[in-house]
Amino acid sequence: MTPDQVSLVQGSWQAVVPLKDQAAAMFYSRLFELDPTLRPLFKSDLTQQGRKLTAMIDFVVARLDRPAEIVPAVQELGRRHLTYGVRDAHYDTVAAALLWTLSACLGAGFTGEVKRAWSNAYAVLAGAMKQARQIA
Repeated sequence: MTPDQVSLVQGSWQAVVPLKDQAAAMFYSRLFELDPTLRPLFKSDLTQQGRKLTAMIDFVVARLDRPAEIVPAVQELGRRHLTYGVRDAHYDTVAAALLWTLSACLGAGFTGEVKRAWSNAYAVLAGAMKQARQIA
């Protein structure tokens, strides 16, 4: 990711932070709309799950310019997701739900540049998660 893309992701996420509980609910709603077979993978309360999701996004976004600090945590997350039954194809569905949620939350602020920055960030992180799954 370029420094400009890191800045776009970080800045746009700050606009979502005040709405993060709503954003998490929107994300899961969209995720299950896109692929209803994913719903059984989530055993815990979705409000609690949403808070875990936004906490991880907070963690990653704050450190996007320091990948060495986030890769181990993201790889561990990838290994855990393997035990939950997550398959590689699910990462594309998650990307679609995430981008949709960001678009809904940011409105006109979700420009093509912001979308590309988030897409790149997600691709890097999902790649690290999938790679860790293969090693597990």
